[in-house]
Amino acid sequence: MNYAFMSFSCPQATFAEMLALAAQYGYGGVEPRAAGGHSHGVELEASAEQRAAFRTQAADAGIAICCLASGNRFADPADRDAQVEETLQYLDLAADIGAPALRVFGGRIPDGVSRDSAIDGVADALSRLAERAGDRGVVVCMETHDDWCSPADVATVMERVDHPAIGVNWDAAHPVNREGWTLEDSYRTLRRWIRHAHVHDVRIASEGLDYAAFGTGDVDHKQVLALLRDGGYDGYLSGEWINWEPPDVHLPREIATLRGYERAILGQ
Repeated sequence: MNYAFMSFSCPQATFAEMLALAAQYGYGGVEPRAAGGHSHGVELEASAEQRAAFRTQAADAGIAICCLASGNRFADPADRDAQVEETLQYLDLAADIGAPALRVFGGRIPDGVSRDSAIDGVADALSRLAERAGDRGVVVCMETHDDWCSPADVATVMERVDHPAIGVNWDAAHPVNREGWTLEDSYRTLRRWIRHAHVHDVRIASEGLDYAAFGTGDVDHKQVLALLRDGGYDGYLSGEWINWEPPDVHLPREIATLRGYERAILGQ
């Protein structure tokens, strides 16, 4: 299995420092979060020369930029067009730095907007991104997040769009934590569209995201790995830990636990 982490783990790190952390602790990839106030510099404002440098730095370090995470969201019709236009720019950024995936959100559904209408709107927005994404070799991955934690709703959007450059970022914890889905049902519902995955253990009874070390929370990530492996997933599992522990505490511990799960699955 391929492992990565988001820049939320080290928001003060430069891109070079982020790559060094990945190499130090055995991660094969990194996922910069753009427009998050982080110090990596992978932003829309980056020049062509800077974008090429990010790509070269990663290649030289032997670390993949497995995904570029944006915060774009499409459920609100009031700013949907602007969000689509900005996401097109993020698609170019992802392609320029060599990231094969771009993470986006469905977004909060405003008062007065029905679920059916929101599904139509998000599907329309993703459809408008599909051609550019395909041309640039990037898959736009809608996360199971916010008002789109139900895999059934995300699957409906995917069915409406029906394009190989539009997929799912499966955050395994959110459907369990927010919607009460089992991991197996969540995975089976979304399996054919999963192109990226976020992992973090949480305590489900808590409000918000109460992070826990893998194996001490309420999400069975050994099962997450087994489902993905059995399904032939060859992408990255990217750790998303926001404002949590220092990177030198959680990064080595979490990957060691995940690799332990992987060995147990293989019977080693």
